[in-house]
Amino acid sequence: MIQSLIPVYFMPGMAASSQIFEYIDLPKDTFEMHFLEWMLPLKDEPISDYALRMTKNIKHENPVLIGVSFGGVLVQEMSKHIQVRKLIIVSSVKSKFELPKTMQLARTTGAYKIVPTQLASKIDVLEKYAFGKEVTKRLALYKKYLSVNDPKYLSWAIKEMVCWDQESYDPNLIHIHGDNDPVFPMQYISNCIRIPEGTHIMIINKYRWFNANLPQIILAE
Repeated sequence: MIQSLIPVYFMPGMAASSQIFEYIDLPKDTFEMHFLEWMLPLKDEPISDYALRMTKNIKHENPVLIGVSFGGVLVQEMSKHIQVRKLIIVSSVKSKFELPKTMQLARTTGAYKIVPTQLASKIDVLEKYAFGKEVTKRLALYKKYLSVNDPKYLSWAIKEMVCWDQESYDPNLIHIHGDNDPVFPMQYISNCIRIPEGTHIMIINKYRWFNANLPQIILAE
């Protein structure tokens, strides 16, 4: 009897392409890897509706969903529309209570509305929402991995991230988080697999850990 492969769908972080998963390599005799890309949102589209649209790109029943950063928020919203085998988030948050104080303040004051997203093509506007403060490395990563610079998308994404209203989360969710994440600091994060010295981009620079550990995380009952 031939056992079917386990479909694993990967969702990148805000404005990023699926190329951030280029070093992830799961055993091909067990897993089938699929990569999702950001779509442009409709006007005033809530993330729940966007997530429903994104599920149309899921071609398998009972898939594994893995999302990074804002992509982690999106896969949680997607899991409310479809049944999933496993839900895994990386460098992300499980509820609005895990957002850092700066984002909570931006939500309260509406400051997120004035982020100059029209300058996104200049590479440097999403510093605090993306890759942190190491300027040289950050610019190189932006050039390589950011694929969406549409101001409407960025305004929507920042708003939906900062204003995400989820209070409780799926108890079966797996959260993998770096203890040196400058975007979502560990001090606000609970119930996670802690990665020593992991930063917000550890899906890229700690890929060996993921390749070694994701298979058993996915297969664990």
